[in-house]
Amino acid sequence: MRSIWNGAISFGLVSIPIKLVNATESHSISFRQIHTEDGGRIRYRKVCELEDREVSSAEIGKGYEDADGTIIPITDEDLSHLPIPTAKTIEIVAFVPGDRIDPLQMDAAYYLQAGGAPAAKPYTLLREALKRSNKVAIAKYALRGRERLGMLRVVGDAIAMHGLLWPDEVRAPEGVAPDTDVTVREKELDLADALMDTLGEVDLDDLHDEYREAVEEVVAAKAAGETPPEAPSTPSGGKVLDLMAALEKSVRAAKESRGEATEAPDEADVSSLPERKTAGASPKQTGGKKSTSTAKKATAASGSARKSTAKTAKTAKSAQAAKKTTQSQSRSTAAKKTTTKKTAAKKTAAKKTTARKRTA
Repeated sequence: MRSIWNGAISFGLVSIPIKLVNATESHSISFRQIHTEDGGRIRYRKVCELEDREVSSAEIGKGYEDADGTIIPITDEDLSHLPIPTAKTIEIVAFVPGDRIDPLQMDAAYYLQAGGAPAAKPYTLLREALKRSNKVAIAKYALRGRERLGMLRVVGDAIAMHGLLWPDEVRAPEGVAPDTDVTVREKELDLADALMDTLGEVDLDDLHDEYREAVEEVVAAKAAGETPPEAPSTPSGGKVLDLMAALEKSVRAAKESRGEATEAPDEADVSSLPERKTAGASPKQTGGKKSTSTAKKATAASGSARKSTAKTAKTAKSAQAAKKTTQSQSRSTAAKKTTTKKTAAKKTAAKKTTARKRTA
């Protein structure tokens, strides 16, 4: 990897020669501006506003724009006298636990490459010390003409450095969180936890930029003179899904994607978004109230109808139960009568038999 900065790590009285190399690279697809009529490239030219002519790089310097718009020229000689002790040194100033660093401060990432054989021993010493302490090193360094803040940590067998924003460069999150009182129920939290557990973890190496791949397909198709593939349709808006229903559906979908058994889904409560009122609808507010009143009456009538139907159903069930009971009792009484008759007949037959025997 090509180095972008050469210097040394200052670790107390220990100096470690290193080279700074980029730890990341961008794979995003960039486009050029073209003239839509003929496909010609559109380029920017550096023009002096006072002379209205294009100038070369050798004629361009630096200037600071004051609050009133005045440009104050600043030369390299003006800046050369400024004290930058970290111009060629990454100076470690402290060692702190890694969780003390707010991820919002993290900027570009670099690898620190040992600068030759003499740097091997002190480089390894610093790496192992960071490992054993479970800490990161906070350092100052200068890059591209200004002093910066950095954090050194161990990545594999190498030492990486993250550029950090200065604390006063991180904005406070004022006015970002919702300013309305919201109550989150325990059941909603339980469903959210269930969704998190169902989704589980992911191997970050399996994640990829699907948009970039789609753009590459479009470019390849256009280059081959073919019709670009159509993008899959996305669900249209206009409906508000109940939060609980959304969580439950998400849990079921996550389980199904993992091949796990799911319970029978309940229908989600879906309501349409209210239509926007136009300016011409203001004079019809009375009609709107009547409509609301009519809707309320219809709802009340519907509720009464449901109650009446329920009562009728209950009455019908009671009548059927009473009828079954009566029929059962009638059957029982008939059975008893039949049994009594049979018993009486048997007794009469027995008496007749006895009388015949005596007569004989």
